[in-house]
Amino acid sequence: MSTAVWNVDGRARTGGRDTLSRAHTLWATLAAGVFAAIFSLAAWLVLERTSLPAFNTSMVTRALATAGTLMVLVAVGVLAVWWLRDTSPRPRWRRILTYLVFYIAPAALVVTTIAIPLSSTRLYLDGIQVDQAFRTQFLTRMETTMANQDMNYLDMPTYYPIGWFWLGGRLANVLGIPGWEVYQPWAIVSLAIAASILVPLWQRVTSSLPVAAGIALVTTAITLVLSAEEPYAGIIAMGVPLVFVILHTALGGSWFATAAVMLFFGVSASFYTLFTGVVALAVVVFAVVFAATHRRWWVPFTRMLVIGFGSIAIAALAWGPYFYRLLTGDEQPESTANHYLPAEGTQVPVPFLAPSVIGLLCLIGLFYLVLRFRDRAVRMLTIATVVFYAWALASMVATLAGSTLLGFRIEILIVLMMATAGVLALAEIGRVGPARLYPESTHPHVARRITTIGMIVLLGGGLFYAQAIPARNESAIDNAYSDTDGYGERADQYVADVGSAYVDIRDTITGYGHEPTETVVLTDETPFLSYYPFHGFNAFTSHYANPLGEFSQRNEEIARWAEQSWSSASDPEAMHELITSSRWEAPDVFLFRGSDAENLDDGWKLHLAEDIYPNQPNVRYEATFFNPAAFDDPDLWHIDQVGAFVVVTATH
Repeated sequence: MSTAVWNVDGRARTGGRDTLSRAHTLWATLAAGVFAAIFSLAAWLVLERTSLPAFNTSMVTRALATAGTLMVLVAVGVLAVWWLRDTSPRPRWRRILTYLVFYIAPAALVVTTIAIPLSSTRLYLDGIQVDQAFRTQFLTRMETTMANQDMNYLDMPTYYPIGWFWLGGRLANVLGIPGWEVYQPWAIVSLAIAASILVPLWQRVTSSLPVAAGIALVTTAITLVLSAEEPYAGIIAMGVPLVFVILHTALGGSWFATAAVMLFFGVSASFYTLFTGVVALAVVVFAVVFAATHRRWWVPFTRMLVIGFGSIAIAALAWGPYFYRLLTGDEQPESTANHYLPAEGTQVPVPFLAPSVIGLLCLIGLFYLVLRFRDRAVRMLTIATVVFYAWALASMVATLAGSTLLGFRIEILIVLMMATAGVLALAEIGRVGPARLYPESTHPHVARRITTIGMIVLLGGGLFYAQAIPARNESAIDNAYSDTDGYGERADQYVADVGSAYVDIRDTITGYGHEPTETVVLTDETPFLSYYPFHGFNAFTSHYANPLGEFSQRNEEIARWAEQSWSSASDPEAMHELITSSRWEAPDVFLFRGSDAENLDDGWKLHLAEDIYPNQPNVRYEATFFNPAAFDDPDLWHIDQVGAFVVVTATH
């Protein structure tokens, strides 16, 4: 491929005006990450202290978000045109300004499209709904400890990748805020860092600063639409196209590229394992193809082994405790994490047919992947895209075996691959198009005008898509304002729901001497465990439960307690003995739904979740009722009515 567009052979070239050496790439990447972190965190701190109206009750916040997005893209567009039109050495001040704006622009896009719309709420996208409850619970746990611990179960290493959550816990410690509250700033900061470091990395690859900034901004915009609610997954997805572009260089013998790919896989496995597995499969496929067409066939396999073992060593920091417990413990692992098939999981993604700016970009990218397949880097992107499609198809076929491969989550990878190819195609067209098509009539000033017109069109298309990001996330933003937070408040100032009693429930439990990090609570109130670092006796659903937690067996035990509370264990002494004889750490607290703690005729309600895949929805909730009389002994249990809840706390 032309050296003016690509620079992926592991050596610094002089064919591009914006080429970065290896050392400069490392320093530029570090600087971009640090500046993005400082910028986004500072922006969040400023926004947190403002009094903007709620996103779901006013248009003011939307207008500010759009204005901010426009300023970011216009600044990038103007400086890009200026940069591309230069024929003489650029003044130092403009080089510094351009680098600063280009490197910070992706982080600024995160701020304008996510941070500003969420500025008046403490919660992140989707509030405390469904999956966010479990993610928030994990951050709440990590704020209290630096150890490898499960989000729910006491004295158990985590199964869910810990990397992003552990780092978020450290930010919570620095800011002095609860773990649940750090979700929003940490998501914004981490997305901003990942977005901004793409610029110097792509600059190293393409030898073009404007092209690098363009790819980073497109990648950021797509990620904020498709994966903003799951930031740790979005961070990994952002780097996938880049990894495949440099992979053939790594397999070809470059140790610099090999180290980069190895680091990516190590971090990826510690953040989001699904993408790690899919990308690893594509790497294996490409390594086989590469070796079959390479005379020195052992080189790619050697590099692949180095990448594999090196990334495993990095990932072992996160996964080591779990696998050690898996091999040495006496638990019977069970997992239903893949038992989920939404409607989007039944369709093959075809982003290149979408009637949108990104759809057009993906269509251009699809043509580019086919027409330039002979180029090594494009071939890598194409093979990876085919593997991603194969994974999505295999996920559908896997339903015959009673599970899935969560193929619907691969859509973002397919879109990013094609959109990135689209940007590269436009960059190449802009570089060689006029001169190659009309060599006799194309003068430098005509080429510059064409470049300017092209940049204006691209800027308009980018603005059209980027300004709609808050609208595309509108439902998730509304939930962040309408859900009750950990302080018992709703950000939109409407009356809070029953979650407003959580603060009093926490105070009631701790008032009896039970420290949250040492206390096990049996409850179906998932948000309560998301906001306060109590341990749950069981996870609320099996899909996020640690396989070592033996979810179904615990559910059976809870159901047995409820049943026997009306018969053989109706006496408080018998009930206490039944509970404390559990082979798991017995609950110190029961949190029931019950409107009258003194009415012993009505049972206290607790829901148990059951996996009913392949049905969709895939969870069924069954109400179980405990006999209040089984706890009616002040020497064994404290019974308190707190709002709509009955809190039963062990006396010792």
